[in-house]
Amino acid sequence: MLEIGKYNRLEVKKLSAIGAYLASELGDILLPTKYVPEGLHHGEHLKVFVYLDSEDRLIATTLEPKAQVGDFALMEVKDVSPVGAFLEWGLEKDLLVPFSEQPRPMHKGERHLVRVYLDRSERIAASAKIGKFLEKSGAGLKEGQEVTLTFYEFGNLGAKVIIDGRYDGLLFKNELFGRYRTGDSVQGYVKKIRDDGKIDVTLRKGGRQDMSGGRETLLRVLGERGGFLPVGDKSPPELIAEMFRMSKKNFKAVIGNLYREGVIEITREGIRLR
Repeated sequence: MLEIGKYNRLEVKKLSAIGAYLASELGDILLPTKYVPEGLHHGEHLKVFVYLDSEDRLIATTLEPKAQVGDFALMEVKDVSPVGAFLEWGLEKDLLVPFSEQPRPMHKGERHLVRVYLDRSERIAASAKIGKFLEKSGAGLKEGQEVTLTFYEFGNLGAKVIIDGRYDGLLFKNELFGRYRTGDSVQGYVKKIRDDGKIDVTLRKGGRQDMSGGRETLLRVLGERGGFLPVGDKSPPELIAEMFRMSKKNFKAVIGNLYREGVIEITREGIRLR
């Protein structure tokens, strides 16, 4: 079945002076000459992206957009018009974000995380109202599960994240190690699924696994920096989080263990491999 706003494999029905006509259940779709691969023959199958042109006709292209319908992607605002903002997404026809789909006004040159969708008229559009596309219940997830987190909003409680491109999650501020921006993706873990189905996530595995991972990270960074780091138990938590992606509490426990094992020495200037 033909999917508008996605990649399709279609058969070449006819070649003409203006391009190749591809067969679909919705009628023949033109692949303009400039996108026709050299040596293409009648009857071959071709992977193309299908969308509506400026006159609402189905059109095919071999160009690769930054996202398909149903995807989340970070895109730059190319222009703003009376109908909304237009994003550069890799195709000749820019992607519209209607004003009604903008939580705050977009401006040229800004980068925004959006969800690509089909509107009621089958036109491809984008929305920056990320939360409405996400599942609010953690059904299908389990605590401790490793997941991919994409940051989409920052607030007083912490960061709202997209979990595996599907679920809505919250990373509390005290779990936010390092500096992240909207659209950044990292690996994390489901920390807790609440009684109401809402999902809390963490960047740490927790327990002994967390300590083991912290040890490996610290030793790796020490090795990369020539065996010395100008940090210690007096260093700001923000610096520890940025360098090692761990809390200061865990950092102190890790260096304490390494010191007792004779792996490092602790000085006024920092920590050093023995």
